[in-house]
Formats: sequence, structure tokens, C-alpha cells
Amino acid sequence: QVQIAESGGGSVQAGESLRLGCTASGLRFGDSAVGWFRQTPGKEREGVACIGQSGGTTYYADSVTGRFTISRDNSKNTLYLQMNKLKPEDTAMYYCAPASAYSSDDYCTPLAADDFPWGQGTQVTVSS
Repeated sequence: QVQIAESGGGSVQAGESLRLGCTASGLRFGDSAVGWFRQTPGKEREGVACIGQSGGTTYYADSVTGRFTISRDNSKNTLYLQMNKLKPEDTAMYYCAPASAYSSDDYCTPLAADDFPWGQGTQVTVSS
């Protein structure tokens, strides 16, 4: 049984930083491309940052390129997202999960809601 736990969210001012963490049981992050996804009310979940199975490639959404860094510690089965220079538009619930489809140059798409036991997420709120 897969269980995901995200942590590290909070309320910060624009320009500040947060580091999100994600642990999993019943799933190894090193077995596939995995990533961070975010969702705001009324919108679809979107890929923010993903890392390939080997760890050698990454994908970042245009809106976070240069500010966010994804990393993975296979020995701890933990996924991280370092978020710097946060903006109010980064406000969302953040989730981690394997990617449904991944290309380091182009996209990282989330699994459908019914196809994966998504965690509770961690809320990031950025005020101006």
C-alpha cells in the first residue's frame, strides 16, 4: 500500500524561501520519474518540477525555472523541493508523486486523481 507524506509548507512573504520534503512507503522514488505538482482551487493539478528516474535530468515549469530546485535522496527515499524567491502566484497545495509522463525538455504530467493514492499535500501561501 502506497502512502505519501508531504511536509515543509507554510506562510511566507514574497521573496522568502521554503523547502518541501516528501517521504513514501510502498513506493521507491528511484524507480521512476517523480515530481512535485501543485493545485489551486478550481484548477487542474500541474507539474512544477520533476526528476528523471536516473536523477540525471530535470524538468521545471517556466514559472519556476531559476527559483525552484528538485532533488532526491534515494537512501532516505525522500524527495525535496527547494523554493527560493517565492511569489504570490506560487500559492498552492503542493503534492509529490510519480509522473504520468515525463520529458526533461517539455513536460511532466501528473497521474489522474483516481490512478494514485495522492497524499494530503502541503500548503504554501505567499503574501506580497
